[in-house]
Amino acid sequence: MGQSKKTASASRAPTEVDRVVGENVRQARTRRGRTQMEVAADLGISHQQLQKYETGSNRLSAGMIDRVATVLGVSIASLFTRPKQSTGQSGPGKAARRLDALREEAGWLLARTESETDLKMMVAVLRAMSAKS
Repeated sequence: MGQSKKTASASRAPTEVDRVVGENVRQARTRRGRTQMEVAADLGISHQQLQKYETGSNRLSAGMIDRVATVLGVSIASLFTRPKQSTGQSGPGKAARRLDALREEAGWLLARTESETDLKMMVAVLRAMSAKS
């Protein structure tokens, strides 16, 4: 009986995946320029709990992962993406990651816009700018 209790407890311990998800949550939050207190309030949790998620010391439930992705405007899949090992050099890979981050942020900003008029203006600006490229 003691053995099964130990196994159940160990299975709930945070894993490397939990740490990856936590780090990705932290990066998405900071890219948005949001504090832990702001995001925690949107999630209905304490900033201390968000800090535990971000450090990987506490596991996020499936429901919380969905809420975090919605609040931060990222895909659930992006929260599970392991960072690529960097050689410390800039190059096409680093530039592509910066572009991907900017695209993700633009999508997040568009998704947050509630006014149809504002959204139409934003799309018009994006169209005009993409025609230049």
